[in-house]
Order: sequence, then C-alpha cells, then structure tokens
Amino acid sequence: MPHDMDESVSSGASPDVKAGADSGAQRATLPPSVLASEPDEEAAAERAQQARMHEAVRRARLSVNQVCLIILTILAILYTLKFAASIVLPMVMAVVTNLMLVTPMRVISHWIKLPRPIIAFLLIGSVFGGFTAVGMAVSVPAAGWLSQLPQEITLVQSHLAILNDPIHFLESTGLRIQKLLGVPADPHAPGVASGIMPLGSSLLLGTQAFMGQLFTFFIMLFFLLAQGDSLLRRFVEIMPTFNDKRRAVQISSHIERNISLYLATITMMNVFVGIANTVQCWMLGMPTPLLWGVVAFALNYIPIIGPCTGIVIYFCVGLLSFPTVVQALLPPAVYLCIHLLEGETITPMLLARRFTLNPVLVMASLLFWDWMWGITGAFLSVPMLAVFKIICDHVDYLTPIGHMIGGPGAMPDRHDLHHEATELHPGTHASS
Repeated sequence: MPHDMDESVSSGASPDVKAGADSGAQRATLPPSVLASEPDEEAAAERAQQARMHEAVRRARLSVNQVCLIILTILAILYTLKFAASIVLPMVMAVVTNLMLVTPMRVISHWIKLPRPIIAFLLIGSVFGGFTAVGMAVSVPAAGWLSQLPQEITLVQSHLAILNDPIHFLESTGLRIQKLLGVPADPHAPGVASGIMPLGSSLLLGTQAFMGQLFTFFIMLFFLLAQGDSLLRRFVEIMPTFNDKRRAVQISSHIERNISLYLATITMMNVFVGIANTVQCWMLGMPTPLLWGVVAFALNYIPIIGPCTGIVIYFCVGLLSFPTVVQALLPPAVYLCIHLLEGETITPMLLARRFTLNPVLVMASLLFWDWMWGITGAFLSVPMLAVFKIICDHVDYLTPIGHMIGGPGAMPDRHDLHHEATELHPGTHASS
C-alpha cells in the first residue's frame, strides 16, 4: 500500500503543486519513526527531529484560554471513549489486528489471484480457526482440572495453615482501626443467596455484550483487510497540497510497518514463552501443561502486569498440585527466569534501536487504558502509544510530545550540549 500510494500521489498532483513539493522536499527531512533501520540514519533523523522540536517550542505560544480549551477537549474525548467503549473498543482492536494481518494479506493477494474479500475471509478464518482449535484442545483438560478443584482446596488450606495467625491478626487490627476511626460496619452487605440471581443476569448480559463486540470486531476487520487500501487512497486524495499527501502516506506507511513488525516480534516471543512454560510445567508434573502454556502466551502481551499475574497463577496452581510449598515455588520461579530471559534479553535485543518508548509513559499508558477499557485496553496500550508517537513525529506542533514519548537514549556529554547550544544561539557562549 505505501509504495502504491506514493506512485498515486506523485501522478495525481498538479504541476504547480509538484514544483512546490520539490522545493519543500529539499529542506524537509523525514522525522524518525519508532522503528529505525540503521544507526547512522537514526542519528541523522534524531538530529533533524530535535531541530524541528526546538522550532515548534519557539513558535508555540498558547494563551490561558487555549490551554483550558485543549484540556476540556481532551477530557471530552476521554469521556466519549469511556462512554462508547462497547463500540469504540472492538473497532480499535480491529484496526490493530489489521496492522498485523495486512502484510500477509498483500503477500497472499500477490501470489493468489482471487478477489480481496475472499482472501480476507480465508485469512481471518484460518488465523482465528487456529486459535479456536487451541482453545478446544485446552478446554477439555481445563474442565477436568476445574472439576477436581474443590477437593484440592482443602490441601491448599493445610499448606497455608501457617498463615492463619497473621491473617487473623491483620483482620483484628483492621476492626480495631475501624472502631477507633468510628467507621460503621455495613449492615446491608449482600449475602451469597441474594446475589445468585443478579449474578446470573449479569452473566447473561455480559455474554450478550461480548458477542455483540465480537461481531463488530470481525466485521470491521474484514472490511479493513478487504477495502482498507481504497479508504486510505481516498483520504490521501482529499489532501490539499502535495506535502500534505506525502505526509499522510508517510504516517500510514510508518504506522503499518512499525506496528506490524512490533506485533509480529512480540507474538513470536510470546509463542516462545508459551512453549517454554508448557515444557517446564510438563517436566515439573503440573496438570494440563498446555493450558498454563497458553495462559503464559496470552498474559505476555500485557507488559509487566501480565507476567506478574502469571507468576501468581503458577504459584496458586503449584499449591494445588504439589505437597509442599517449596515444590509449589518451582513453577513460578522457572516462569520468572523465562520471563527475564525473554523480556530483558531476547526481546530488547530484537527491538533495540527500533522500538523505543519511554518506560514511564508505557507504564502510565498501561495503567490508564486498563482502567479505561479493562484487559483489552491493557493489550492495546503499547500499540496505541506507538501510533501516537509516530503521528507526533510527523506533525510539527506535536514534535515535542513525540520526543518526550521516545525511549531513553544515550546522554550527551558536556561538549555536545555546548555545541548544540551554540548552534541554536550563535550569539551566546556557555560558561563552564
């Protein structure tokens, strides 16, 4: 799509627009994307971005009214996303999934001369058919393990009997603090029997809402794969100048290439994590090792929180599967070693210098979207942050924000800072 779009943009522009584009292209430099190819190109692009960023900061002069209007606009957008999550969330999920499947879609359509809707339907069916097959293979042993769970709970209670005294101490301390602060106990707390009917109705409504969102997701994904290129082409055609057309093509191509490469790399590493945990669960004697391998695969899509949740799950399953607490600690310990090997060594090596986002903002985005949209929002947090950075890198007024979102780079030394300050302000000299 990006190469075809460049040709269509070049052929569709008027002569005067092309002349202006040629003069503008001589002084315009491509801002760095989240993924960079070569270190020299990355360094040159980083210097170009810093120049654009400094120019944008110098030109930015916002009044108090403009700042308040921007804040109110952001709050309104966030409220709309929260209120309309049932329709917006499956659409965003479809867009992210489309970025991962669009490259296989183009390869298949190049080799197999079939209409794009048929290829899109076959691709979606094959991919999600594979996930369904894995789910069916896992569901039978998982159901058998869950049927034995009530008998195993007594074994866990005997393992954790040593924690009874500390738990009772914490409960009594909490009651004393409530009495000291004058906090009354809630006499209207619902009992188990009274909550059975609301629980059943909530499950029914939740299933209905989930099926509706799943239907929206598949419909959007199908039409994005089948007709997404034509939509982008129409969008580029309505841009008024050649530079605007070129910028739209650059943004779309960078988003597609960068996010698809990131998702492909993360998926490959998650498969490795799932297989490694399946093998270690089988070797340690945990029940249904394939189930816990699939759990590790799915949780690894969520940075930090996912692996931590997996470690807790493995420890709880170990308590149900092994006679001692020491043996129960082995599966989560091996899980932690696998995660450290993958998350701190292999994946950073594969994505080093090509996918750099600030860890603080990654964690903040993860927590925010988890609060906003739940577990699906946590999965989408990193791709959405990366897309936002790519857009900021290509929009002049947003380049400072894109620079802040970027990952930590090498700290410049004193000579480099002095040289940069001298270039920005030739008439001034920094004193040591």
